[in-house]
Amino acid sequence: MNILTPEQLSKFELEGYLVIRDFFDPAADLDPIIEEYAGVLDRLADRLFATGEIKSTYEEEDFSERLIRICEDTGKIHAQSFDFSLPQRSIQADTPIWSGPAVFNLLRHPHLLDLMEQLIGGEIYSNPIQHARLKLPEARAVRDDQGEILQGATQWHQDNGVALPEADATDMITVWLPLWDAPIESGCLEVIPRSHRDGIVDHCPLGAAGFGIPDKLIEKQQAVSLPMERGDVLLLHRRTCHSSLPNLSNRVRWSFDLRYNPTDQPSGRDAFPGFVARSRTHPETELHDPAAWATSWLQARAKLSGDAEAQKFNRWDGNREVCA
Repeated sequence: MNILTPEQLSKFELEGYLVIRDFFDPAADLDPIIEEYAGVLDRLADRLFATGEIKSTYEEEDFSERLIRICEDTGKIHAQSFDFSLPQRSIQADTPIWSGPAVFNLLRHPHLLDLMEQLIGGEIYSNPIQHARLKLPEARAVRDDQGEILQGATQWHQDNGVALPEADATDMITVWLPLWDAPIESGCLEVIPRSHRDGIVDHCPLGAAGFGIPDKLIEKQQAVSLPMERGDVLLLHRRTCHSSLPNLSNRVRWSFDLRYNPTDQPSGRDAFPGFVARSRTHPETELHDPAAWATSWLQARAKLSGDAEAQKFNRWDGNREVCA
C-alpha cells in the first residue's frame, strides 16, 4: 500500500525531510502509549516517595505537571526511566529502561511499516537507536553544576552522526512524532533543507548537550521550524541537519524518534537489539512478541553492564580542528 504520493516522495528526496499530517489516529494509536507511561510514572513516583526523595507522589496532578514536580524535588530529569533504549555510556545492571507492549505495538504499526516499505523496501529492521523524549519547560528545568540545562533544546546534529561509521551507507530513516502537540513554543524540531546532500558534518562536544554540530558549520538562516500536532509524523534522511527549539511553554514536550533500515544493512549500534519488523521474503523472521523484545533489551543491559569498552558508541572524540 502506497502512503506517499509521487510529489511527497520527490519532496523527501529533494529536501531531506517530510511532514505527514494526520498519519496516526491519536486516540487509537497514541493514547495507549500515554496510558502505559502513566503506569511508569506511578511506579517511579512510588519508589522515590518511599526513599524520601520527593515530597509527594503528586498523583493529583496531570502527567506533565507531575513529572515536572518530581524532577524539581529530586534535581534529576529521570529521562532514562521512560526511554526504550539504553544510554550511550555508564550502562549498569539496574539502568532503567521501558520496553512496554504499547511502545512495541507502535514500532510494528502496519501503517508505519507500509510507509517504510515504500521508502526502503519490504525487508524492514527496527533500528535500536530510538528514544522517548520528555523535555521539561526551560523555566523549570533541571540544571547541572555549571548551570546548563539537562536535556533541554537539542543541538544541531545528523542522525548518521550518532551511529557508528559502519552504518554510513545504511539507508536509515528517522520517524519523529509528538505524543502531545508540539508547537514552536514547546520546542518543535527545525531542519536545514537539503543539508543531507553535503555528507557527514563534524560533531563536537557541546557541554551538557552532548555532541552536536558547531553553529559555525550550520547555515542557520536556512532553518525551517516544524510545528506539529498529535498524529503527525516527520520523516528525516539520516544526514539531514536538525535540532529542536527550547521548550518555552509550561508543559513537557513529549516525542518519540524511531528509526528503520533494511534488514541486511548495519544498524550502527549492533550492541543494542533491533528486530525484523517486516519481511516479505521471510515472514517467519518477524518479531511479534513484545515480551521477547523487552527481554532482548534486558539481556543487552546485562551483557553491557560495567563494560566501558563495549559501550563505545560515539564516533566523535572532539579532537578535530573545527572543535577547537
